[in-house]
Amino acid sequence: MRLVLDWDGTVTERDTLDLVLERFGDAEIYERTELDLDAGRMNLNDVIAEQFSTVTAPLDEVVAYVLEHARARPGFAELARTQHPLVVSSGFHELIEPVLEREGVLGEVELRANRVDARPDGWVVDFRVAELCGVCGEPCKRADLPGGEVVYAGDGHSDYCAALAAKRVFATGSLAQWLRGRGVSFTPLTDFGALASEL
Repeated sequence: MRLVLDWDGTVTERDTLDLVLERFGDAEIYERTELDLDAGRMNLNDVIAEQFSTVTAPLDEVVAYVLEHARARPGFAELARTQHPLVVSSGFHELIEPVLEREGVLGEVELRANRVDARPDGWVVDFRVAELCGVCGEPCKRADLPGGEVVYAGDGHSDYCAALAAKRVFATGSLAQWLRGRGVSFTPLTDFGALASEL
């Protein structure tokens, strides 16, 4: 059974994309696009693209900010070394890999994420998945899931469809609320020590 983890708000205690947008983005556009996402007027890729088009800071400055403020959920490094999870993220290799390196587990996880071109006139996102999912109708993470049985851990909108395809789900945040509202069973995600003990 393969362990698959979301990154932002799952591996990290806070969503690092939100951290970046709060510091370097446009709050008005952030709030409007989040409402449009919740209402189904925009898909997640379109939301991320519009939000990050407002970020003009150099990549090295943003990476430094993320490294200063992003905290991994307790037990992540130990879990990565023993389980070698697949991390599937709507975030960016350029922001995730420095944190994995800081945690000493860059070579211990398989990472599938978007990439970003940090242009001075607004960041441009190169999305890993552009085609629409036949189940949810959005570009989503389901296609990234490996064959066979999967244990999935996530926290938000980007995890909804993938979580439904998993054998077992550990959830927090809006994913937990969404699953609860649909009567789908899950285990609350607290820390990775607790998760590891249940695998």
